Amino acid sequence: MIKLNVNNKSHDCDISSDMPLLWALRDILQLTGTKYGCGVAQCGACVVHLDGEAVRSCVTKVSRAQGKKITTIEGLSLNNDHPLQQAWQNIDVPQCGYCHSGQIMSAAVLLRENNNPTDQDIDNAMAGNICRCGTYPRIRKAIHIAAEIQRKSAEKS
Repeated sequence: MIKLNVNNKSHDCDISSDMPLLWALRDILQLTGTKYGCGVAQCGACVVHLDGEAVRSCVTKVSRAQGKKITTIEGLSLNNDHPLQQAWQNIDVPQCGYCHSGQIMSAAVLLRENNNPTDQDIDNAMAGNICRCGTYPRIRKAIHIAAEIQRKSAEKS
């Protein structure tokens, strides 16, 4: 039995410890926001947070996740009101949308570490996330908008 803490909820899963975290999330826990892209950690569609670190869930074994806090796109915010989710919606970033949960999860780590990223900072942080539709300019713009939302929110606090 593997115990997983996903989006602040504890789950006892009768699964093999070498199962990729992606399949535990999607197939066992029915959290399908995290996508299967390539299966070899090259595209970023499957990014989730493991104790705050962006990881590729397609190659992360559940044994590595046990006892750690796992956050999926479903757990990033309670009401889809994370600054990145707001920015993504405000400027209509997705074209097909398949990669965007991974894009947002990677960007969330960037903004946690750097609340005023340059284009180069964004490009470096997002380099491992592939968008087959080529919405990179909108992704970059949305990250800048989310950073501004986040800074304004911090100023009010």
